[in-house]
Amino acid sequence: MEFFIISMLNGVSYGLLLFMLSSGLTLIFSMMGVLNFAHASFYMVGAYLGFTLSKWVGFWPALIVAPLVVGALGALFERLTLRKVHKFGHVPELLVTFGLSYIILELVQLIWGRTAVEFPPPDILKGPAFTLAHLADDSLRLFWGQAPMEVCAAAGTICSPFPATRGFMMLVALLMLVALWLLLTRTRIGLVIQAALTHPETVETLGHNVPRVFMLVFGAGTGLAGLAGVIGGSTFVTEPAMAATVGSVIFVVVVVGGMGSLSGAFLASLLIGIIQTFAVAMDHSLVSVAQQLGLQLSEGLRNNSVLKLTLSQVAPILPYLFLVLILIFRPKGLLGTREG
Repeated sequence: MEFFIISMLNGVSYGLLLFMLSSGLTLIFSMMGVLNFAHASFYMVGAYLGFTLSKWVGFWPALIVAPLVVGALGALFERLTLRKVHKFGHVPELLVTFGLSYIILELVQLIWGRTAVEFPPPDILKGPAFTLAHLADDSLRLFWGQAPMEVCAAAGTICSPFPATRGFMMLVALLMLVALWLLLTRTRIGLVIQAALTHPETVETLGHNVPRVFMLVFGAGTGLAGLAGVIGGSTFVTEPAMAATVGSVIFVVVVVGGMGSLSGAFLASLLIGIIQTFAVAMDHSLVSVAQQLGLQLSEGLRNNSVLKLTLSQVAPILPYLFLVLILIFRPKGLLGTREG
């Protein structure tokens, strides 16, 4: 039972990190129709800026300043580059953001090096948020923080800690979801943003500067990626490959959830996070499952390399398999309103 609970929480926390990334990408696409291929690169920049700033001013100020700097850089890129190619269609936009991702990668390697840097979380987030102990009598007991040594050292007891950094990640992602929903549905700025999405000419005739709104939305989307970078970098690892690790997955999230749907991105993030986490944790293959069920397999089937693949080995391709199934059976995504 403790395996299921901890795995579920790990899956939800990873899914919420994907949502923190995909929310900014979804916001940019729903507003501007731009699929920003450099979005994960802004996530990486946020992690490295957070690492540098945390050494100068501490983690908590860096958690605020780094996303603001990344958002300003994103707005500047939209103003100086993306806006100039926007009138030529989607292909130039994709190419310029694709090129930007390589430029950012090279700059990061020039400034911080090609190896991972040590970006520790603050002291309050070090250690477990809670520990779930599976006692010898088959009961479960919850300890906030670290469980007592005498409990975990007892015969037949298994202690499963849940890191505080993951708990903090989940809290920030949920607060981000609520803040975005309130911003888009309960404020004047949100109404202007939604109106500019469908009727930009009307919004402009009412005196609003639509290009400036686009710039601010692009900056806000990249700023959210920077916030995810600070939290993700201190929770996992800060390295030049971190953008490539999540870059393709967040596009899967956006398409599976529904292009431009924030609620769809949230649902898809949780599903992909949970599915992938459980797949990594389960080291079973079709052959081993058949043997556990008492089924007799021929020698050829037992030695078949495909049937011997475990779930943990195929876990990296599961999000893309999920994407293929969604595109076949529901092209507009889980909660999307338009196809493509």
